[in-house]
Amino acid sequence: MDSYVAQPESLAELIAAVRRAPRIAVDTEAASFHRYRDRIYLIQISTADRTALIDPLALTDLSALGTVLADAGIEKTFHDADYDLRVLDRDYGFRAARLFDTRIAAQLAGEPAIGLAALLAKYAGVKLAKEHQKADWSQRPLPPPMLAYAAEDTRHLLALRDALERQLRDLGRLDWANEEFSRLEALRWTGVAEGDTDGYLRVKGAKGLPPRGLAAFRELHRWRETVALPRDRQRFVARREQVPAGHAGGPRGTQRRPGVPRPASRRRLARGRGAGPGAARERAAASRAIRPAPQGPGLRRPRRASQSGA
Repeated sequence: MDSYVAQPESLAELIAAVRRAPRIAVDTEAASFHRYRDRIYLIQISTADRTALIDPLALTDLSALGTVLADAGIEKTFHDADYDLRVLDRDYGFRAARLFDTRIAAQLAGEPAIGLAALLAKYAGVKLAKEHQKADWSQRPLPPPMLAYAAEDTRHLLALRDALERQLRDLGRLDWANEEFSRLEALRWTGVAEGDTDGYLRVKGAKGLPPRGLAAFRELHRWRETVALPRDRQRFVARREQVPAGHAGGPRGTQRRPGVPRPASRRRLARGRGAGPGAARERAAASRAIRPAPQGPGLRRPRRASQSGA
């Protein structure tokens, strides 16, 4: 039986049922591909006979769920618990005790493929859909196909847990797994604080830029943050935040230095975004990324010594 929990009364009924269960399966869904401020947008809970989808946007008090997660009398099964545990700590301060991680179990069992879809296909004969892996879980209402997808993530997790436990016991590695599961309990959120000014240095490839290119990229990155924050939109400069290297091009009569991320063209800005209130800022950012940028403190190159006879 599946249920969508968006009312305090429904949550209280679910928590009462979960507290009677010896073990539960847990998962979370976020929207880091779509939102500037990432957070948990859905929590899935499965027992042996029911699956519930908890809507944290509709519920102001989830403390009862935190009590369940911290209850060592109830085992919690996750697949790849690391990120789930960190964001549960970040968003709610929840701590989880007595854990079983099917990803870690699969690794210790020597499985060649440790993704949830591959493991469920092998051990439970279940084929998971993939079309909603990077979906926007912040949208409301969530369409039925996305709800069905989310429910499948935990519905079969306890059966997979049992199969992997048998494998580990047969291999004599169950104690190893239990040691690893115990270490998960200490995980806490360690992400970058909001307002961090050095985020541009953590973009892949940024530290390899020449000083002027780094200065230009820093300004573009700062502008990107000022645009993404009020819109609550993810702040990608390039796909997977990789800095393009060695691209040429730009407005006619200019030459962009190798390693400087490609800005939006002025023609596209004027055509597609010229009417919005942020158009001037976007055009200015494009110009700064193309023309020589002032060298900031610590970015000035040493003057090259002149060579006689050159």
